[in-house]
Amino acid sequence: MRTALVIGTGLIGTSIALTLAERGVAVHLEDADPGQARTAAGLGAGSAEEPPGPVDLAVVAVPPAHVAATLADTMRRGRARACLDVASVKGGPRRELAALGLDLSGYLGSHPMSGRERSGPLAATADLFEGRPWVLTPTHETDTEVLNLALELVSLCRAVPVVMDADAHDRAVALVSHMPHLVSGLVAARLEHADDSAVRLCGQGIRDVTRIAASDPRMWIDILSANPGPVADLLGALAEDLEATVAALRALESGDAERRRAGAEGVERLLRRGNAGQIRVPGKHGAAPRAYETVAVLISDQPGELARIFADAGRAGVNIEDVRIEHATGQQAGLVQLMVEPAAVGPLRLGLAERGWSLRA
Repeated sequence: MRTALVIGTGLIGTSIALTLAERGVAVHLEDADPGQARTAAGLGAGSAEEPPGPVDLAVVAVPPAHVAATLADTMRRGRARACLDVASVKGGPRRELAALGLDLSGYLGSHPMSGRERSGPLAATADLFEGRPWVLTPTHETDTEVLNLALELVSLCRAVPVVMDADAHDRAVALVSHMPHLVSGLVAARLEHADDSAVRLCGQGIRDVTRIAASDPRMWIDILSANPGPVADLLGALAEDLEATVAALRALESGDAERRRAGAEGVERLLRRGNAGQIRVPGKHGAAPRAYETVAVLISDQPGELARIFADAGRAGVNIEDVRIEHATGQQAGLVQLMVEPAAVGPLRLGLAERGWSLRA
Protein backbone atom coordinates (compact mmCIF):
# COMPACT_ATOMS: atom_id res chain seq x y z
CA MET A 1 0.00 0.00 0.00
CA ARG A 2 1.52 3.30 -1.14
CA THR A 3 -1.44 5.69 -1.02
CA ALA A 4 -4.61 5.97 1.03
CA LEU A 5 -7.60 8.27 1.37
CA VAL A 6 -9.17 8.61 4.81
CA ILE A 7 -12.67 10.09 4.67
CA GLY A 8 -13.72 11.24 8.13
CA THR A 9 -11.06 12.63 10.46
CA GLY A 10 -12.52 11.89 13.86
CA LEU A 11 -10.85 9.70 16.47
CA ILE A 12 -10.78 6.50 14.39
CA GLY A 13 -10.05 8.01 10.99
CA THR A 14 -7.26 10.24 12.27
CA SER A 15 -5.72 7.40 14.31
CA ILE A 16 -5.64 5.22 11.18
CA ALA A 17 -4.15 8.07 9.16
CA LEU A 18 -1.47 8.76 11.80
CA THR A 19 -0.47 5.10 11.78
CA LEU A 20 -0.29 4.86 7.98
CA ALA A 21 1.63 8.13 7.69
CA GLU A 22 4.17 6.91 10.26
CA ARG A 23 4.73 3.84 8.07
CA GLY A 24 5.42 5.79 4.89
CA VAL A 25 2.00 5.68 3.24
CA ALA A 26 0.97 8.88 1.43
CA VAL A 27 -2.30 9.68 3.20
CA HIS A 28 -4.92 12.13 1.94
CA LEU A 29 -7.53 13.43 4.39
CA GLU A 30 -11.10 14.47 3.79
CA ASP A 31 -13.92 15.53 6.08
CA ALA A 32 -17.31 17.22 5.85
CA ASP A 33 -15.67 19.83 8.09
CA PRO A 34 -12.52 20.97 6.21
CA GLY A 35 -11.20 22.51 9.41
CA GLN A 36 -11.19 19.12 11.09
CA ALA A 37 -9.25 17.62 8.18
CA ARG A 38 -6.71 20.45 8.44
CA THR A 39 -6.40 19.78 12.18
CA ALA A 40 -5.63 16.12 11.47
CA ALA A 41 -3.10 17.14 8.83
CA GLY A 42 -1.46 19.47 11.35
CA LEU A 43 -1.01 16.50 13.65
CA GLY A 44 0.99 14.70 10.96
CA ALA A 45 -1.82 12.42 9.75
CA GLY A 46 -1.39 13.30 6.08
CA SER A 47 -2.38 15.94 3.57
CA ALA A 48 -5.74 17.71 3.40
CA GLU A 49 -5.26 18.06 -0.37
CA GLU A 50 -7.30 16.07 -2.91
CA PRO A 51 -5.36 13.00 -4.16
CA PRO A 52 -4.16 13.44 -7.76
CA GLY A 53 -5.68 10.13 -8.81
CA PRO A 54 -7.10 6.85 -7.51
CA VAL A 55 -5.44 5.69 -4.27
CA ASP A 56 -4.73 2.13 -3.24
CA LEU A 57 -7.20 2.15 -0.34
CA ALA A 58 -10.03 4.42 0.75
CA VAL A 59 -11.02 4.18 4.41
CA VAL A 60 -14.48 5.57 5.19
CA ALA A 61 -14.61 6.63 8.84
CA VAL A 62 -17.83 8.66 8.93
CA PRO A 63 -20.86 8.21 11.25
CA PRO A 64 -22.87 5.01 10.54
CA ALA A 65 -25.80 6.90 9.02
CA HIS A 66 -23.53 8.32 6.29
CA VAL A 67 -21.36 5.27 5.59
CA ALA A 68 -23.31 3.80 2.65
CA ALA A 69 -23.74 7.13 0.86
CA THR A 70 -20.06 8.01 1.29
CA LEU A 71 -18.94 4.58 0.10
CA ALA A 72 -21.29 4.74 -2.89
CA ASP A 73 -19.91 8.14 -3.93
CA THR A 74 -16.30 6.96 -3.52
CA MET A 75 -16.88 3.78 -5.50
CA ARG A 76 -18.81 5.44 -8.33
CA ARG A 77 -16.10 8.05 -8.78
CA GLY A 78 -13.38 5.38 -8.88
CA ARG A 79 -11.36 7.10 -6.18
CA ALA A 80 -9.64 3.92 -4.91
CA ARG A 81 -8.68 0.40 -5.92
CA ALA A 82 -10.35 -0.83 -2.74
CA CYS A 83 -12.82 0.67 -0.25
CA LEU A 84 -13.55 -0.27 3.33
CA ASP A 85 -15.42 1.31 6.19
CA VAL A 86 -14.73 1.19 9.91
CA ALA A 87 -18.28 1.67 11.20
CA SER A 88 -19.34 -0.21 14.31
CA VAL A 89 -22.25 -1.85 12.44
CA LYS A 90 -21.66 -3.96 9.34
CA GLY A 91 -24.85 -5.54 7.95
CA GLY A 92 -26.73 -2.31 7.20
CA PRO A 93 -24.12 -0.56 5.00
CA ARG A 94 -23.60 -3.69 2.87
CA ARG A 95 -27.34 -4.10 2.30
CA GLU A 96 -27.68 -0.41 1.39
CA LEU A 97 -24.84 -0.68 -1.13
CA ALA A 98 -26.35 -3.82 -2.65
CA ALA A 99 -29.72 -2.07 -2.95
CA LEU A 100 -28.02 0.70 -4.94
CA GLY A 101 -26.80 -1.91 -7.43
CA LEU A 102 -23.10 -1.33 -6.79
CA ASP A 103 -20.38 -3.87 -7.54
CA LEU A 104 -19.33 -5.03 -4.08
CA SER A 105 -16.16 -6.84 -5.18
CA GLY A 106 -14.11 -3.74 -4.35
CA TYR A 107 -15.63 -3.23 -0.89
CA LEU A 108 -15.00 -4.82 2.50
CA GLY A 109 -16.67 -3.93 5.79
CA SER A 110 -14.43 -3.69 8.84
CA HIS A 111 -14.58 -2.63 12.48
CA PRO A 112 -11.54 -1.93 14.66
CA MET A 113 -12.57 -2.83 18.22
CA SER A 114 -10.91 0.12 19.87
CA GLY A 115 -11.84 3.60 20.96
CA ARG A 116 -11.79 6.19 23.71
CA GLU A 117 -14.32 8.26 25.63
CA ARG A 118 -13.05 11.34 23.79
CA SER A 119 -13.74 12.01 20.12
CA GLY A 120 -12.25 14.13 17.35
CA PRO A 121 -8.79 14.31 15.76
CA LEU A 122 -7.12 15.74 18.86
CA ALA A 123 -7.97 12.51 20.73
CA ALA A 124 -6.31 10.34 18.04
CA THR A 125 -3.16 8.29 18.61
CA ALA A 126 -1.08 6.15 16.30
CA ASP A 127 -1.15 3.22 18.75
CA LEU A 128 -4.94 3.16 19.27
CA PHE A 129 -5.36 -0.23 17.58
CA GLU A 130 -2.23 -1.99 18.79
CA GLY A 131 -3.07 -5.52 19.94
CA ARG A 132 -6.83 -4.93 19.52
CA PRO A 133 -9.20 -7.10 17.43
CA TRP A 134 -10.09 -5.68 14.02
CA VAL A 135 -13.10 -7.40 12.49
CA LEU A 136 -13.20 -8.00 8.73
CA THR A 137 -16.45 -9.12 7.05
CA PRO A 138 -15.59 -10.35 3.54
CA THR A 139 -18.11 -12.26 1.44
CA HIS A 140 -17.80 -14.51 -1.61
CA GLU A 141 -17.98 -11.32 -3.71
CA THR A 142 -14.92 -9.69 -2.09
CA ASP A 143 -11.94 -9.46 -4.44
CA THR A 144 -8.76 -11.10 -3.13
CA GLU A 145 -6.77 -7.90 -3.67
CA VAL A 146 -9.26 -5.97 -1.53
CA LEU A 147 -8.98 -8.50 1.28
CA ASN A 148 -5.19 -8.38 1.07
CA LEU A 149 -5.18 -4.58 1.30
CA ALA A 150 -7.49 -4.75 4.34
CA LEU A 151 -5.19 -7.27 5.99
CA GLU A 152 -2.21 -5.01 5.22
CA LEU A 153 -4.02 -2.09 6.89
CA VAL A 154 -4.71 -4.19 9.99
CA SER A 155 -1.06 -5.29 10.08
CA LEU A 156 0.24 -1.73 9.71
CA CYS A 157 -2.00 -0.70 12.62
CA ARG A 158 -0.60 -3.65 14.63
CA ALA A 159 -4.12 -4.94 15.27
CA VAL A 160 -5.36 -8.54 15.23
CA PRO A 161 -7.58 -9.51 12.27
CA VAL A 162 -10.82 -11.38 13.06
CA VAL A 163 -12.99 -12.59 10.17
CA MET A 164 -16.75 -12.70 10.82
CA ASP A 165 -20.10 -12.66 9.04
CA ALA A 166 -21.53 -9.11 9.03
CA ASP A 167 -24.78 -9.92 10.82
CA ALA A 168 -22.99 -12.11 13.38
CA HIS A 169 -20.70 -9.16 14.04
CA ASP A 170 -23.67 -6.86 14.64
CA ARG A 171 -25.19 -9.26 17.16
CA ALA A 172 -21.81 -9.63 18.87
CA VAL A 173 -21.15 -5.89 19.25
CA ALA A 174 -24.70 -5.42 20.54
CA LEU A 175 -23.77 -7.83 23.33
CA VAL A 176 -20.24 -6.68 24.18
CA SER A 177 -20.37 -2.97 23.34
CA HIS A 178 -23.74 -1.37 22.58
CA MET A 179 -25.80 -2.89 25.40
CA PRO A 180 -23.07 -2.31 28.05
CA HIS A 181 -22.88 1.34 27.01
CA LEU A 182 -26.59 1.86 27.58
CA VAL A 183 -26.46 -0.01 30.90
CA SER A 184 -23.53 2.17 31.98
CA GLY A 185 -25.58 5.22 31.04
CA LEU A 186 -28.58 3.96 33.02
CA VAL A 187 -26.46 3.48 36.14
CA ALA A 188 -24.76 6.87 35.71
CA ALA A 189 -28.16 8.55 35.24
CA ARG A 190 -29.07 7.49 38.81
CA LEU A 191 -26.28 9.79 40.00
CA GLU A 192 -27.54 12.91 38.21
CA HIS A 193 -29.87 14.07 41.00
CA ALA A 194 -28.44 12.02 43.86
CA ASP A 195 -27.53 13.75 47.14
CA ASP A 196 -23.99 15.10 47.24
CA SER A 197 -23.41 13.12 50.41
CA ALA A 198 -24.11 9.90 48.50
CA VAL A 199 -22.00 10.82 45.45
CA ARG A 200 -19.00 11.59 47.68
CA LEU A 201 -18.99 7.91 48.65
CA CYS A 202 -18.29 6.80 45.06
CA GLY A 203 -15.46 4.27 44.89
CA GLN A 204 -13.70 2.33 42.18
CA GLY A 205 -16.68 0.06 41.55
CA ILE A 206 -19.02 2.85 40.46
CA ARG A 207 -16.19 4.45 38.47
CA ASP A 208 -15.64 1.18 36.58
CA VAL A 209 -19.34 0.75 35.83
CA THR A 210 -19.94 4.33 34.66
CA ARG A 211 -16.66 5.06 32.83
CA ILE A 212 -18.02 4.54 29.31
CA ALA A 213 -21.11 6.64 30.06
CA ALA A 214 -18.86 9.69 29.51
CA SER A 215 -18.85 9.12 25.72
CA ASP A 216 -20.42 11.55 23.25
CA PRO A 217 -24.23 10.94 23.13
CA ARG A 218 -24.48 12.18 19.53
CA MET A 219 -22.00 9.55 18.36
CA TRP A 220 -23.89 6.85 20.21
CA ILE A 221 -27.23 7.91 18.73
CA ASP A 222 -25.69 7.20 15.30
CA ILE A 223 -24.32 3.83 16.41
CA LEU A 224 -27.50 2.65 18.11
CA SER A 225 -29.68 3.84 15.24
CA ALA A 226 -27.74 1.49 12.97
CA ASN A 227 -28.16 -1.56 15.22
CA PRO A 228 -31.40 -1.09 17.20
CA GLY A 229 -32.93 -4.56 16.87
CA PRO A 230 -30.16 -6.71 18.41
CA VAL A 231 -29.64 -4.15 21.20
CA ALA A 232 -33.35 -4.00 21.99
CA ASP A 233 -33.52 -7.82 22.12
CA LEU A 234 -30.68 -7.91 24.65
CA LEU A 235 -32.16 -5.13 26.77
CA GLY A 236 -35.50 -6.95 26.74
CA ALA A 237 -33.84 -10.06 28.16
CA LEU A 238 -31.97 -7.91 30.68
CA ALA A 239 -35.24 -6.28 31.71
CA GLU A 240 -36.66 -9.73 32.50
CA ASP A 241 -33.64 -10.46 34.69
CA LEU A 242 -34.03 -7.10 36.42
CA GLU A 243 -37.70 -7.73 37.07
CA ALA A 244 -36.92 -11.12 38.60
CA THR A 245 -34.16 -9.58 40.71
CA VAL A 246 -36.45 -6.82 41.98
CA ALA A 247 -39.00 -9.46 42.99
CA ALA A 248 -36.30 -11.47 44.77
CA LEU A 249 -35.10 -8.39 46.68
CA ARG A 250 -38.66 -7.52 47.69
CA ALA A 251 -39.03 -11.06 48.99
CA LEU A 252 -35.99 -10.48 51.22
CA GLU A 253 -38.03 -7.76 52.96
CA SER A 254 -40.83 -10.19 53.76
CA GLY A 255 -41.69 -11.35 57.26
CA ASP A 256 -42.22 -14.84 55.84
CA ALA A 257 -39.12 -17.04 56.20
CA GLU A 258 -39.96 -19.12 53.12
CA ARG A 259 -40.28 -16.01 50.94
CA ARG A 260 -36.97 -14.67 52.27
CA ARG A 261 -35.28 -17.99 51.47
CA ALA A 262 -36.69 -17.95 47.93
CA GLY A 263 -35.57 -14.34 47.50
CA ALA A 264 -32.03 -15.11 48.64
CA GLU A 265 -31.88 -18.05 46.22
CA GLY A 266 -33.04 -15.80 43.37
CA VAL A 267 -30.36 -13.20 44.04
CA GLU A 268 -27.71 -15.90 44.41
CA ARG A 269 -28.68 -17.44 41.05
CA LEU A 270 -28.19 -14.09 39.35
CA LEU A 271 -24.82 -13.50 41.02
CA ARG A 272 -23.60 -16.98 40.10
CA ARG A 273 -24.69 -16.44 36.48
CA GLY A 274 -22.67 -13.24 36.60
CA ASN A 275 -19.66 -15.18 37.89
CA ALA A 276 -20.03 -17.67 35.04
CA GLY A 277 -20.26 -14.94 32.42
CA GLN A 278 -17.44 -12.85 33.80
CA ILE A 279 -14.89 -15.66 33.63
CA ARG A 280 -15.55 -15.90 29.87
CA VAL A 281 -14.24 -12.37 29.30
CA PRO A 282 -10.81 -12.76 27.62
CA GLY A 283 -7.80 -11.98 29.74
CA LYS A 284 -4.48 -10.36 28.97
CA HIS A 285 -3.61 -10.24 25.24
CA GLY A 286 -6.92 -12.00 24.48
CA ALA A 287 -5.83 -15.20 26.19
CA ALA A 288 -7.93 -17.19 28.63
CA PRO A 289 -8.50 -15.25 31.86
CA ARG A 290 -6.07 -16.00 34.67
CA ALA A 291 -6.40 -15.60 38.40
CA TYR A 292 -4.06 -12.92 39.71
CA GLU A 293 -3.33 -11.93 43.29
CA THR A 294 -3.53 -8.31 44.42
CA VAL A 295 -0.88 -6.40 46.35
CA ALA A 296 -2.31 -3.11 47.67
CA VAL A 297 0.05 -0.19 48.27
CA LEU A 298 -0.68 3.25 49.72
CA ILE A 299 0.66 5.93 47.37
CA SER A 300 0.76 9.71 47.52
CA ASP A 301 -0.73 11.73 44.67
CA GLN A 302 2.51 13.30 43.50
CA PRO A 303 4.46 13.29 40.22
CA GLY A 304 6.69 10.27 39.73
CA GLU A 305 5.16 8.03 42.40
CA LEU A 306 3.66 5.52 39.97
CA ALA A 307 6.89 5.35 37.97
CA ARG A 308 8.79 4.73 41.20
CA ILE A 309 6.55 1.88 42.34
CA PHE A 310 6.73 0.21 38.91
CA ALA A 311 10.51 0.56 38.93
CA ASP A 312 10.72 -0.96 42.41
CA ALA A 313 8.52 -3.86 41.28
CA GLY A 314 10.91 -4.39 38.38
CA ARG A 315 13.88 -4.41 40.76
CA ALA A 316 12.09 -7.14 42.71
CA GLY A 317 11.90 -9.15 39.47
CA VAL A 318 8.11 -8.97 39.31
CA ASN A 319 5.97 -8.29 36.23
CA ILE A 320 2.84 -6.23 36.92
CA GLU A 321 -0.01 -7.90 35.03
CA ASP A 322 -2.60 -5.19 35.67
CA VAL A 323 -3.10 -2.16 37.89
CA ARG A 324 -5.96 -0.19 39.43
CA ILE A 325 -5.92 3.02 41.42
CA GLU A 326 -8.51 3.97 44.01
CA HIS A 327 -8.19 7.60 45.07
CA ALA A 328 -8.89 8.50 48.67
CA THR A 329 -11.75 10.93 49.26
CA GLY A 330 -10.53 14.35 50.37
CA GLN A 331 -6.88 13.29 50.56
CA GLN A 332 -3.89 13.58 48.24
CA ALA A 333 -3.36 9.83 48.35
CA GLY A 334 -4.72 6.62 46.94
CA LEU A 335 -4.49 2.86 46.97
CA VAL A 336 -2.69 1.21 44.07
CA GLN A 337 -3.75 -2.39 43.47
CA LEU A 338 -1.01 -4.31 41.67
CA MET A 339 -2.19 -7.55 40.05
CA VAL A 340 0.53 -10.21 39.80
CA GLU A 341 0.98 -13.95 39.42
CA PRO A 342 0.36 -15.75 42.75
CA ALA A 343 4.01 -16.83 42.98
CA ALA A 344 5.12 -13.21 42.68
CA VAL A 345 3.18 -11.91 45.72
CA GLY A 346 5.88 -12.74 48.28
CA PRO A 347 8.82 -11.26 46.35
CA LEU A 348 6.80 -8.15 45.48
CA ARG A 349 5.66 -7.48 49.03
CA LEU A 350 9.18 -8.02 50.35
CA GLY A 351 10.79 -5.85 47.69
CA LEU A 352 8.33 -2.98 48.16
CA ALA A 353 8.53 -3.13 51.95
CA GLU A 354 12.33 -2.94 51.79
CA ARG A 355 12.02 0.23 49.73
CA GLY A 356 9.71 1.91 52.23
CA TRP A 357 6.31 1.43 50.62
CA SER A 358 3.27 1.16 52.90
CA LEU A 359 1.52 -2.12 52.11
CA ARG A 360 -2.09 -2.96 52.92
CA ALA A 361 -3.44 -6.38 53.74
